[in-house]
Amino acid sequence: MPEPSEVPSLLSPVTDALKRQVFSVQDYSLLALQSLTNLLTPPQYWGDTLTQMDSIGVGSLGIVVITSFFIGAVMVLQTAAYFERFGETALTGDVVSLSLIRELAPVITALLVSGRNASGIASELGSMVVTEQVDAMRALGTDPTRKLVTPRVVAMVLMLPLLTAVSDFVGLVGGSLMAYFSLRLGAVQFWTRAIDTLEFGDLVQGMVKPLVFGYVISTVACYQGLRVKGGTQGVGRATTSAVVISSVIVLIVDFFLAKLLLYIFHK
Repeated sequence: MPEPSEVPSLLSPVTDALKRQVFSVQDYSLLALQSLTNLLTPPQYWGDTLTQMDSIGVGSLGIVVITSFFIGAVMVLQTAAYFERFGETALTGDVVSLSLIRELAPVITALLVSGRNASGIASELGSMVVTEQVDAMRALGTDPTRKLVTPRVVAMVLMLPLLTAVSDFVGLVGGSLMAYFSLRLGAVQFWTRAIDTLEFGDLVQGMVKPLVFGYVISTVACYQGLRVKGGTQGVGRATTSAVVISSVIVLIVDFFLAKLLLYIFHK
């Protein structure tokens, strides 16, 4: 049997790993909270915020438009094959509209923005940490969280709902074109049913989710970038971690948000 003195040595790696995870969650929570509280006190770096809004919003517009168009088209192809069996192809607009507005557009847009911008934010901040620019900011009396994190969080939270709205519209356009050419379903009929089937709760679900997703993506990316260690290799690891962790958290948060919002608006 092992001696009592050997037990702590066997458990110490596990306990150390758990402590590191707890400390990481604590540091992330503090950073996420501070990114919002910085808005209540000066100075405010609105110029940096506008720059980040242009990078995140305009820079991501192309991939969001292309992806959303084909997602809407594919949804019509998939649903039409099912509805044609029962002669209910007119319901295609209802299904495509509800699926896009409630779920697909917010989640897919968030994942696309995460892949493009979370990696960029993490690598940019990580490079600043490696080159000691963040330390220089602290030495000059500038708060790195206020200067670097808050503008990116605000820009992401503001732009992701707008990108989601564009995704909704473009996805419906792609669906209507595919419905016309494959089902001979008139554009007026498709758009009328797509709009009439939506309720206020559906629109709220489609806009609340991007707000939360944007906050998660930006704070995770900033946290991973500011905690870089190990030179350029650490920047690479932080970039990968930012995309993976933010994407996974988005999917997890989406489940709980969907459950909550469906309970509120459809109970």
